[in-house]
Amino acid sequence: MARPTRQPPKGKGAQVVRTEQITPHMVRVVLGGEGLASFRTEGFADHYVKLCFAPEGADYTHPFDMAAIRESYPRELWPTTRTYTVRSWDPAARELAIDFVVHGDEGLAGPWAANASVGDWMTLLGPGGGYAPQETAGWHLLVGDESAIPAIAVALEQMPADARGHVFVEVSDASEQQKVTVPSGVSVSWLHRGERPVGELVTAAVLGLDFPEGEVQAFVHGEAGFVKEIRRYLRVERQIPLDQLSISGYWRLGQNDDAWRAVKREWNEQVEREQESGTASD
Repeated sequence: MARPTRQPPKGKGAQVVRTEQITPHMVRVVLGGEGLASFRTEGFADHYVKLCFAPEGADYTHPFDMAAIRESYPRELWPTTRTYTVRSWDPAARELAIDFVVHGDEGLAGPWAANASVGDWMTLLGPGGGYAPQETAGWHLLVGDESAIPAIAVALEQMPADARGHVFVEVSDASEQQKVTVPSGVSVSWLHRGERPVGELVTAAVLGLDFPEGEVQAFVHGEAGFVKEIRRYLRVERQIPLDQLSISGYWRLGQNDDAWRAVKREWNEQVEREQESGTASD
């Protein structure tokens, strides 16, 4: 019996409602419209969507029918996807907010966000997700760089008022800090890297933390290099079970998004094997 053919998901069409400059390098784009009528979230703090960008030379328009495009166009004309965290979703207004780290003309999604205008179209897939702060956790550890700020902010908003924990966020300088809602028992440290390597400060902060009593639930996301080092520390040195961890590299220095996505799954599997055996490599 032949296996059923899995069809690519049908994209949801949305239009830019407004944009907002959150910090010098963070732009919020709010999408809306009837195309989001079926959009649903399930309470995760790390809900994400895949944004679809048509390559140069493609003659189709938003919203994309991914199955039809893959059937009718050569691979080089298929849409390119980029994954972004859902900063907020308002089902009554049908407004979806996504925050983008923007560094000039670098990348694909960042420049689009920086130049987005009201009425511009976007096709998106999702949402997915898997992490939410547990009320039963003894305390919370949230760690990341600029790319993880949206999910960290959502997690803090979801925590009960009596939650305890530590948050370490590494950004380039003080201008990239954001106002976040924080339970009184959670401390937030904004670490300004300046000219230091990405992840150096946040890694040192975690390794130097005097861990509180009680079981920790940890969320560690950002540049793959420091994520790997902190993951090894939490798994090997601190012996924290996998089911108490949400850890992944969102991006990697020296690789563009497509190159990183191509090796990310293999990288994660290798890291886990090394940690189970107590070894480590670059």
